[in-house]
Amino acid sequence: MPELTHFNEQGRAKMVDVTEKTVTHRTAVAAGEIHVSPETMTHIKNGTMKKGDVLAVAQVAGIQAAKHTWELIPMCHPLPLTGIDITFRLSDQPCMVEIKAAVTCTGVTGVEMEALTAVSTAALTIYDMCKAVQKDMRITNIRLLEKRGGKSGAYQAPEFW
Repeated sequence: MPELTHFNEQGRAKMVDVTEKTVTHRTAVAAGEIHVSPETMTHIKNGTMKKGDVLAVAQVAGIQAAKHTWELIPMCHPLPLTGIDITFRLSDQPCMVEIKAAVTCTGVTGVEMEALTAVSTAALTIYDMCKAVQKDMRITNIRLLEKRGGKSGAYQAPEFW
């Protein structure tokens, strides 16, 4: 049985020591959705939400979240991220905003959690920006689409292709 790397000799959680790991180029892409009503979608498209430009604010929030993942997720390492791109696709059938986050770095540990945190925070920001109009929005299907780099190599979710 392989050694459990996230527990110390007392059986308590610890942050893994990555000192000896090889520096490689690492990327991760994550996605998620927030389902909204047609009325909410109209406000998003027209920029008429009272709090401002929903997608502009959500984009900045997603970028900030990726940069601060290590402060939110206890066992994540602080990483020198070299790129973060948040994109949105609006759909009328079903009525939703699809969110995608691509994160890159050159480092010793992956950026999957940063990409997932960016998507989650962008979706939560959309909810916050639109909740005055709609309370029953649904955030769904947050997932890792792909990752590259590091010892474990590449991963691509079956749905991505």
